[in-house]
Amino acid sequence: MMVQISIDYSGKLHCSATHGPSGTVLATDAPLDNQGKGESFSPTDLVATALGTCIATTMAIVAERHQVELQGMTVQVTKEMANDPRRIGRLTTEVRVPLPADHPQRELLEKTALGCPVHRSLAAEMERSRRQRTPGSAYTPSRWRWRTSTVMASSMPWPSTTPI
Repeated sequence: MMVQISIDYSGKLHCSATHGPSGTVLATDAPLDNQGKGESFSPTDLVATALGTCIATTMAIVAERHQVELQGMTVQVTKEMANDPRRIGRLTTEVRVPLPADHPQRELLEKTALGCPVHRSLAAEMERSRRQRTPGSAYTPSRWRWRTSTVMASSMPWPSTTPI
């Protein structure tokens, strides 16, 4: 499936992106630490957003197949920038799922999250790690969570413009 997104630069480091199929428009601005005003998502914020929403969406697709309700699930993504060259250095995700820690679909849902298309698309060289909720943490026993950390390789090649 191919989707077209049209980007218009409106000046002062602001862009608007229009999603072809739906016509939905979102705005971007350069971040405060890179000459912008931080008035909207930065382009790299959208990468972090894509990762978090992809994790939630793919988990929900699989959960629905198994009649598991994930309403109330949250995903928190923390983006850390690196320099020389400026790039995303690390994306850390924390997923909180409103299910018991011993839920029979837990392993399937975790594998689904780690295999979401955005996670797989970021970089082949990235370091991936996960920390699960430990007993005695501040979270209620009726919920489980885990963290993943994605370190972006500084030697990543430029993306190919050839369709894959």
